[in-house]
Amino acid sequence: MAECEPNAQQFMDLTVPEYAYMFGFLQADGHLSQQSRQRGRLTVEISAKDIDLLREFQKLTPYNSSIRERTRSTNFAETHTAAAWSMCSLEARTRINELGLPYGRKSKTITPPNGEFSRRDYLRGLIDADGSVGFTSKGFPFVSLTTASGAIAAYASEYGKDVTGAERTLKRNTRDDIYNILYLMELAQRLAADLYYPGCLSLGRKRAAADSLADWTRPAGMRAAYTQRRWTEDEDRILLKLNSPMAAAEVLGRTTQSCNLRLWRLRTGQVPTPSDQ
Repeated sequence: MAECEPNAQQFMDLTVPEYAYMFGFLQADGHLSQQSRQRGRLTVEISAKDIDLLREFQKLTPYNSSIRERTRSTNFAETHTAAAWSMCSLEARTRINELGLPYGRKSKTITPPNGEFSRRDYLRGLIDADGSVGFTSKGFPFVSLTTASGAIAAYASEYGKDVTGAERTLKRNTRDDIYNILYLMELAQRLAADLYYPGCLSLGRKRAAADSLADWTRPAGMRAAYTQRRWTEDEDRILLKLNSPMAAAEVLGRTTQSCNLRLWRLRTGQVPTPSDQ
């Protein structure tokens, strides 16, 4: 539930959690259109069962806007009822456009906003619009995000690493040229608990799904989850000094493959070298 009082000066201040979430959702599921004489419209259309979220967006917006419902046939259902939120204010559209929501097609070009913003609320907005939270067919917790934007995929992966400790290799799938970033089991539990905190603005059904992940426990006999061991600056110094993945593996208690990959990343600048190097 949004609690901040909307005003034109504060509108879309992304350090405010509700606006950071709203902007992430708009980037993924909103559409900016423009016509002649500075006319245009911001539109978000979602399932009517999620209409409460659009009402929250309306409350957060100190400009005239409207919500309408419509029922139509689709390829996936005989009838589908959708709810659409629309706003025409040039001042509001200009602000949102400057923050990083382009006019027209945008799926590959959107990027995280410049400047300060509430990181987890922004990512939750992206996931509520273009991701999934719940259980797999085998009953395992998962959190996922699909995106065509390389910048968004990199951001989501980096945030996920900060929270779970797990790295994700970013690669577009060959079928639809999109990234699918997935976290399972305990990693999904950690990420969901971080993103869907009590009182946050979110889709009600996804918040309920995120809450339900906490009740899962690893079945008896299932192999323990792998926890990635992070590299320290001291280990990097030893690796660079020895300049041999095999020798470093023996000293550091790591695999030769891990040391070889880390050494390559250090040499190519993909990770920063220790401060005293």
